Amino acid sequence: MKVVVMVAVVLVATVVDGQSCNTHLSGLNVCGEFVVPGADTTNPSAECCNALEAVPSDCICNTFRIASRLPTRCNIPTLSCN
Repeated sequence: MKVVVMVAVVLVATVVDGQSCNTHLSGLNVCGEFVVPGADTTNPSAECCNALEAVPSDCICNTFRIASRLPTRCNIPTLSCN
């Protein structure tokens, strides 16, 4: 649940070249079934791949940068992804 809230905050806050990343990142909802814990190991759908390709790399990178700083700013333990 913390991750969902974190991503929602990042989506609202991230802007690339004057255009909101929210629009691009919301298109990734079609990829949800491929990235949740316990997801099937099948390849993502063409729709998911097309949505990912449509997101500018700056948008994705800035979103990860912001998300990685949130735990410290919220005084919660740093996330550790293996």
